[in-house]
Amino acid sequence: MKKKYITREGFLKLQQELDDLWRKERPEVTRIVTWAASLGDRSENADYQYNKRRLREIDRRVRFLRKILEEVIIVDYHPDQEGKVFFGAWVELVDDEDNILKFRIVGSEEIYGRKDYISTDSPMAHACIKKQIDDEVVLDLPNGKKNWYITNIYYSK
Repeated sequence: MKKKYITREGFLKLQQELDDLWRKERPEVTRIVTWAASLGDRSENADYQYNKRRLREIDRRVRFLRKILEEVIIVDYHPDQEGKVFFGAWVELVDDEDNILKFRIVGSEEIYGRKDYISTDSPMAHACIKKQIDDEVVLDLPNGKKNWYITNIYYSK
């Protein structure tokens, strides 16, 4: 089984989502389901059907989050990383046409909803790992090779 890494910020965000779902949203939806069920015929009760479905979605997400939070390994910044690209790094690249690309290398569970995060499993992350400023990053694309140059590396501390 492959180890799953996560930044401390990502771990705290998932933990907060779990807490919000379990302590706030689920009790509210449960209250609505109970109220809607007390009205009688459930087969034609839209409040009951919608909130019962929402309750199943919440429970599924809660199970997923609990499992992930048990499995992941939190990776914190360490001063030894300074000057090189490792997990958690913000990386700025420029190509031959002066196009700028900026992203942070994070765990696969952290990339959702963020256009500036890439997974450690991505080809770009693999190409950047252990590189330094001014190093060339070569990426094989379907239409040929693409060259990027690292212009900045920094970490959230």
